[in-house]
Amino acid sequence: MTTTETRDGMTLGRKPHPVSGGPIVQLPTAFGDFVAQAWTDLATGAEHLAVSSPLPPVDGQAPLVRLHSECLTGDVFGSYRCDCGEQLAYALEMINEFGGTLLYLRGQEGRGIGLANKMKAYALQEAGFDTVEANEQLGLPVDARCYKAAAQILAELGLNEIRLLSNNPDKQDRLAQAGVKVVEMVPTEVPSREQNLRYLQTKKDRMDHLLVLDVEPAASAGQGRGRFEHEQD
Repeated sequence: MTTTETRDGMTLGRKPHPVSGGPIVQLPTAFGDFVAQAWTDLATGAEHLAVSSPLPPVDGQAPLVRLHSECLTGDVFGSYRCDCGEQLAYALEMINEFGGTLLYLRGQEGRGIGLANKMKAYALQEAGFDTVEANEQLGLPVDARCYKAAAQILAELGLNEIRLLSNNPDKQDRLAQAGVKVVEMVPTEVPSREQNLRYLQTKKDRMDHLLVLDVEPAASAGQGRGRFEHEQD
C-alpha cells in the first residue's frame, strides 16, 4: 500500500520499502531471552536482524527501539575507540527489562562507509583530523546511512510509535520522514573513555548528538597514550 508524507507543505506518495522477514526463533543470550527474526532489504540485499523481548512493554508504554549500526570493531572486538559495543549491551539490557526491539543494521559500518574506509578514516584521525574532517578528506559523506529499510521493518512489526534508544536526533527525524513516530528519545550515553572522548565531543558539537560528557573518562586497562575516535552511533 502506498502511504503519504508531508514535506515542505506538500503531500507526496511513498511506496513501502521492500523487505522480507524470515522465521521467528528463540535467542537466549547473556542479556536475557529474546526472539530474533532476520530481514532482507530486497532493494540492496543487506540482511538485518530484529532482536525483541518476548514480553510486552512495561506499564503499557511505547516499546523501546534501538537502531544499531553494525560496528565490527566495537561490537565484536570491544574496541575502546568507540562506544558502540557498550551501547549495544546497554540497549539489550534495557529492552530485556522494559520491552522492545533492537534492529541490528548490517552494511552500516562506519556510518555507512564500510570497514576498509573506516580504517582509512581511523588513520586520518590519528593524524589529527576529527571524524567529520576524516570522511571529508576521503571524499565520503559524513553519514551515509539510510533508514528506509529499518522504518519498513518497524512497520511490519507493528512498531509505529516507539521510544527511541539513541543520542542522535537525526535518527528521530529520519524515522519521522519514513512514517515512524518517536514519542520519546531515551539516552544511551555510556561513560566516555580517554580513547573516544575527543570524538564524542565532536559528535556533540558538530553532529548535534545529545551528550552530557560532564564526567571523567572511564579508565581502561592497557590503554594507549593516544586519543582515538569512532565514527558511528
